[in-house]
Amino acid sequence: MLETVDAGVQSLSRYDASVGAGALARLHELAAPLRGLRVLHVNATPYGGGVAEILRSEVPLLRDLGLVADWKLITGDEAFFRVTKKIHNGLQGAEPALTPEEQEAYLTNSIRNAKLLEESYDIVVVHDPQPLALLHFHGKGQARWAWRCHIDTSEPNPQVWDFLQPFVVGYDAAVFTLGGFVPERLPVPRLEIIPPAIDPESPKNLDLPPEIAQRVLSWIGVEVDKPLVTQVSRFDPWKDPLGVIESYRLVKREVPDLQLALVGSMALDDPEGWDMYRQIQEAATGDPGIHLFTNLTGVSNVEVNAFQRLSDVVIQKSIREGFGLVVSETLWKRTPVVAGDAGGIPLQLRDGAGGFLVHSVEECAERTLWLLRHPEEARELGASGKERVRERFLLTRLIADELRLYASLAGVAQHTDGRAALVGLTGEPRDMVCGMRLDRAKALIADYEAEEFLFCSEPCRRQFLAEPARFLRAVATQG
Repeated sequence: MLETVDAGVQSLSRYDASVGAGALARLHELAAPLRGLRVLHVNATPYGGGVAEILRSEVPLLRDLGLVADWKLITGDEAFFRVTKKIHNGLQGAEPALTPEEQEAYLTNSIRNAKLLEESYDIVVVHDPQPLALLHFHGKGQARWAWRCHIDTSEPNPQVWDFLQPFVVGYDAAVFTLGGFVPERLPVPRLEIIPPAIDPESPKNLDLPPEIAQRVLSWIGVEVDKPLVTQVSRFDPWKDPLGVIESYRLVKREVPDLQLALVGSMALDDPEGWDMYRQIQEAATGDPGIHLFTNLTGVSNVEVNAFQRLSDVVIQKSIREGFGLVVSETLWKRTPVVAGDAGGIPLQLRDGAGGFLVHSVEECAERTLWLLRHPEEARELGASGKERVRERFLLTRLIADELRLYASLAGVAQHTDGRAALVGLTGEPRDMVCGMRLDRAKALIADYEAEEFLFCSEPCRRQFLAEPARFLRAVATQG
């Protein structure tokens, strides 16, 4: 039997202050016809990444809404997790092909995990490539299956994608963070665009009084009376932690007492994390202003909360990114962000709300220095970012979207006024770049090949017109 994660018990009533009674009422309305529906989420790790954080918050709330929701983990040996990390990188465009031995390791572990899935469910949601082959080797049974891909697969390594494609066949739906992430030749009958979201009531995001946050950081060695910039992420080359160190050193020429905190989460399914950790250690040698922390050395959700609240600037210098939940986490705390213009990050920093998008080490340093020198403007940027997160990137919006998807897959009719979420599902007017539901009266229009396409904002419209074929894959997938 696959290992079940104990996600505890939570109540939606705790969210009244952060999301409002109206949003909670609409969630209950969406969930009413789904009471008793058996839903399984499957991934590869119970901690150390955005997927695990979302499931730890979402699963108990689905249960509170009356669904029978479980969260299970696949397991594997070191060879399996090394190859799944290589697959992850390949889906993001990394060049190395899978060797026959690596393919065999993936298949052997996938077959073993498929045999361990014994229970019956109505809906099975499989997260990312690690457990992707479960359906192929287990069979559908009476369930409807959805593959939830959280990474940027817009330009995958062709050999890696060719290897995975047969395992996608049979899924009833595929769910991506952005329309531009959809790969070519996606063999599923249905596609949905659902961005992730943060939990405002989790230990990482709940209100933390400044005096408590200061005590937390002082306890682990941070000098809270000196300027502080932070990056919170996996230790992963795609997050460019070495580039963050370079930017910090450029800024430190102007701000000599500046501190940099690199706060990384080590996950069971990411054996390359320790390799990156050692590279960061080497790069930081001899600089007492650089603090290096991990979840395995006692720095966890509450400490991250304190870092994101007390940092003058939070950096997320990703080169490729699925969504980057740490951006919304930081903005929720009104702290300005300097981030790479990658993946789902621009969706969170749209129209200048919350901070700046950058494309180089030098630009990262320049924007960080500006925010350090203009604290009043930095506070205003942070405040505008929080309102964007409140509107679009809180957990209740994500759950609303997923409830609507479950109902559609299970053939369950729902009675709702349609206002439960800002992100839409197939058949509704939506922006094919970011997935946001549209008010036709306010939407922007782009003409392409004698057709009109609607968008929520000018940045989405421009992004579509720059690469229309990339975003039209979503339309082609729907047949």
